[in-house]
Amino acid sequence: MAEIFDYIIVGAGTAGCLLANRLSADPNISVLLLEAGGKDNYHWIHIPVGYLYCISNPRTDWCFITDAEPGLAGRSLAYPRGKVLGGCSSINGMIYMRGQARDYDLWRQMGCTGWGWDDVLPYFKKTEDYYLGPDEMHGAGGEWRVEEARVRWEILDAFQKAAEAIGIPRTDDFNRGNNEGSSYFKVNQRRGIRWNASKAFLRPIRHRRNLRIETNAHARRLLIEDLTARGVEFDQLGATRYAHARREVILAAGAIGSPHLLELSGIGNGEALQKAGIPVLLERPGVGENLQDHLQLRCAYKVSGIRTLNERAGRLMGKMAIALEYAISRSGAMSMAPSQLGMFTRSDASYETPNLEYHVQPLTLEKFGEPLHAFPAFTASVCNLRPDSRGSVHAASPDFRKQPAIRPNYLSTETDRQVAADAIRLTRRIVTQEPLKPYRPEEFKPGPDFQTEEELVQAAGLIGTTIFHPVGTCQMGADQESVVDPALKVRGVSRLRIADASVMPTITSGNTNSPTLMIAEKAADLILTDARR
Repeated sequence: MAEIFDYIIVGAGTAGCLLANRLSADPNISVLLLEAGGKDNYHWIHIPVGYLYCISNPRTDWCFITDAEPGLAGRSLAYPRGKVLGGCSSINGMIYMRGQARDYDLWRQMGCTGWGWDDVLPYFKKTEDYYLGPDEMHGAGGEWRVEEARVRWEILDAFQKAAEAIGIPRTDDFNRGNNEGSSYFKVNQRRGIRWNASKAFLRPIRHRRNLRIETNAHARRLLIEDLTARGVEFDQLGATRYAHARREVILAAGAIGSPHLLELSGIGNGEALQKAGIPVLLERPGVGENLQDHLQLRCAYKVSGIRTLNERAGRLMGKMAIALEYAISRSGAMSMAPSQLGMFTRSDASYETPNLEYHVQPLTLEKFGEPLHAFPAFTASVCNLRPDSRGSVHAASPDFRKQPAIRPNYLSTETDRQVAADAIRLTRRIVTQEPLKPYRPEEFKPGPDFQTEEELVQAAGLIGTTIFHPVGTCQMGADQESVVDPALKVRGVSRLRIADASVMPTITSGNTNSPTLMIAEKAADLILTDARR
C-alpha cells in the first residue's frame, strides 16, 4: 500500500527543510519529506567546533570518497555530504555567503530568466535574520539567523593587516554583491550555537498535520509512468515502502544525491546507465555532468611568539579553558567555524571581480579528523572561485546503497593550473609583509622547495583538497540539453523538479550553502504559483 501526498520532497537538507516549510504552510497541501539520515539530535552538530566530529562520521555524513584524481597526484579525497536532518547545514562551516552579483547575472545571460542578481536578492533577504537588522541588502525576521563570529585571533588580525599592506582592503560585509576585501566571516549561529536548516525551518512546524517527516528513509528510485513522476520507492530500516504524489516529486538530495537518484530511475546518459547495469528510461546526457567544486590549497606556516589553537588545544589546561569559556559565554574556540578570517581578491589584475577566496585559520592539521599539529601555526587556505574544470557523478551500480563514482577532475585545465600557481605566490607575498614579520612565519606546506611554475602546479596537486562545495550536476539552462529548465522542471519528465545546488549552471563565487537556500526559496515560489493556476 502506498500513501498519497500532494508533494514528495527527497532530501531534508538545506533545501528540503525550507521547501517542506513553505509548501506545508497551506493546510490544504500535504507534504512528505524523506531523509536518508537520522534526526539532528547529536550534540556535536550544535556545538560549532563539532564539525570535526560530524565529518567522516556515518551518523551524520554519507562518507563519500572520490575516484583517484589525476590532478591531485592520484589521491582520492573524502567528500563530505550531510546525511541527517539539516543535511550539509548540520556539518558545514556555517559561513553565510551569497557570492557575487556577477554570478547570478551570468546565469541570466546564459538563458536562465528570473535568476539574475536583482531577481534572487529578494529571496536571500526573505529567509534572512541579519543581526544588524534590515537594510537595502539584508533582511531581518526570517528564519536564517546570521551573526558575527564570537572569536578573534591575533594571528588572523596580523594576516589581515599583511593583506592590507599589499592593497587588499578591509570590508565589513561580503554579501552586498561584490565581496572584495577581508573580514571575519558572518556565520549561521544563534548566540554561539550552530543554526542549521532543521532548526530554522522544520522544528517550528514539525507538528503540522499536513506534513510528514520520515527519517532513515533512503530513496531507491522514482516511480515514473508515461514519463510522469508518480512517486518514490524508498527503503526505511530494511523495509521497502512507496509513496505517491498527486502534484509533484521534488528532488533536494544535493549535487551528489539528485543525479544519482535520476540515474537509478533510468534517467541519464545512456552509455553511463548501461555501464552501471541500469535500463535506460530517458536519455538525458547532462545528468551527472558539469560537476564543479572549489579546490582549496591549504598553505601552512609555523610561527613563534604568538598564540594559535594548535598549542592551546594540545594542552589539558588549554582544553579546560576553552571548554569553560564556551560554557560561560558561548564564545571562544568551541564557537569557531572551521574558518574565521575570509578574504576575496584577484590572482591577476585582469579579472573583473575577485576570483580567489581565502579561509584563514589559527590552526594546522594534516587533514580533517586528524589531531592539530603540536607547534604554533596557521593555515591560509585559498581556492579558485570560478574553476574551468568540470567533473562528473555517475551511478556505479543499480544498487541504491552503493555510492556513485565521483570524479571532480580538479586542475584539468591550463587556466585552473595557472590560478593555482598564482594563488600560492600571492599567499607567499602576503606572508612576507611587515605585520607578520615579528612572528617569523615559516612555510611548511607546500614548502619553499616548490618555486617554478611546474613545481607550484605540482604543489597544488599535493596540498589541494575539496572545500565541500559540489554543484552543477543537474544543470539549469534554457537549451534542451540542460537537465532542468529555469522553472527547475526536469526536461522530458512531467511533475518532477530539482531544487538544490545541483541545478547551478556555474558555481557561485563563495560558499554555497546560502545560495542553495535561495534556490529552494525561489523553487517554493515557482511551485506554489503553479499550484494556484
